[in-house]
Parts: sequence; C-alpha cells; structure tokens
Amino acid sequence: MKKLVVCVMAIVACISCVFLVNDKEEDYLRLHIRANSNSEYDQNIKYDIKSVVVKALVPIAEGVDNKDDMMSVLEQNLAVLTQIVDNRLRELGLEYRSNIKVCSEEFPTRSYEELTLGAGVYDALIIELGTGKGDNWWCVAFPPLCFVTEDSEGDDIEYKSVIKEWFNKIK
Repeated sequence: MKKLVVCVMAIVACISCVFLVNDKEEDYLRLHIRANSNSEYDQNIKYDIKSVVVKALVPIAEGVDNKDDMMSVLEQNLAVLTQIVDNRLRELGLEYRSNIKVCSEEFPTRSYEELTLGAGVYDALIIELGTGKGDNWWCVAFPPLCFVTEDSEGDDIEYKSVIKEWFNKIK
C-alpha cells in the first residue's frame, strides 16, 4: 500500500510538472520596473510606481489569453501607461520621467515566488524611471502572476489567482 501511495504521488508530481512547469523563454512576458537609482528614496518611488502600473494593467490585461496578444495590448497602451506613470512621478514632485517599451532583453536567472526563470532572452515590458540605473522590481506579466486589485480605501485587498484563471481557460 505504501508503495502504491508513493507511486501515485510520483505520477501526480510528474503530471504537474508537465502541465505547470514551462521554462521556455518565449512563453513568458516579464515586467521590469527599473528605479532611477539605488537611493532609498528612488527605490521607494519604484514600489509606488509598481502599485500604479499593476493597478493600470489589471483592466488592460483582462481577457488576454496568450502572450502575443498581451504584447500587442501592451504596445497599443504604451502611451496610456507612460501618461499614468509620468503623472504619478509629477504628483510626487519628481523632475524625471519614464521610458516604457516592450522589447526582448537578456536576463539572468531569477526567481519569482515558486517560479524560477533561467537566464536567457525574454520579451518584457520595461519601465525605466529617470536614468533607470537603480535596482529593479520584476514579475511575470504573462502568464499574469503579479496582478492584484484593491479597493479605493486600500483596506481590502482581493488576491486574484490569475494564473489559475489562465490555466482554467486553456483546459
């Protein structure tokens, strides 16, 4: 009986790996927000901008079910995203602005929660704040692993498992 349980667990683990683990660079769209500098102030600005960007991306990405469509939607909304980010930088009293682009870049091996992406060339939405010389915040924009929404008060955060929703769509 114990051997049967171990065998079943091994089979389930293998099946999970086949369906849930995919390390091909072409299947991921990364999101990188690069701070102006590594000063504590600029790093805090980066996280503020992250919140604004993720909030803006939730409705933009809604209903997108493949990476190519996500890239297309992002490219169509670059001006909107730039306006949103630059307006927030102005509100914060900053002199610098953003440079936002969808492109392919070489990235080192990085981990995001349970997911590790190996070194390689990935498509990405890059948001450079000012000089863009500071450390970056990153996540996976497609499949969407980093989008959460919150109410206008900021009190109740609703965590959406967009990756679960995405996998449900492809079943």
